[in-house]
Amino acid sequence: MPFKGKPPGSGSGEMSRRTQALRPEIALSPAEATKARALRRQGAEPGEIAARFGVPLEEVEKALVQMRSRRPESTRGTLNVTLAAHRFVMAERQGEEPLWQTMDRIFDELIRLRQQVANRPPAAAKPRREVGRPDDLLPGLLPEPGPH
Repeated sequence: MPFKGKPPGSGSGEMSRRTQALRPEIALSPAEATKARALRRQGAEPGEIAARFGVPLEEVEKALVQMRSRRPESTRGTLNVTLAAHRFVMAERQGEEPLWQTMDRIFDELIRLRQQVANRPPAAAKPRREVGRPDDLLPGLLPEPGPH
């Protein structure tokens, strides 16, 4: 499929001139700074890198501060849920608390309840007529029983 629209320019993906102007001067060339960051990713200590390039430690630290690093885990996520589950979570919200706090509280409660259930002695088998009954704790989340 051919590219639609205007293709990216020759300088796309490069640092903006404004960002470059705001960064402090470093005693390392751009190629040396890139090599210093690569050495750091490989596990070299900043002092070792400074000795290798023959520059003060502060200069190497300036280059390393500008280093991009991957986050080990995302701090946010998207949860695709049904409208009924969304209504349930919104009803569980306390005041104006953030949704992540509400979800953490709900999951915490679920984990504690599961631990309590796991520590109980086994219950007697349910009567046959209750086996197919949907859980009435979360109305709207489970399909309603209909005539078959």
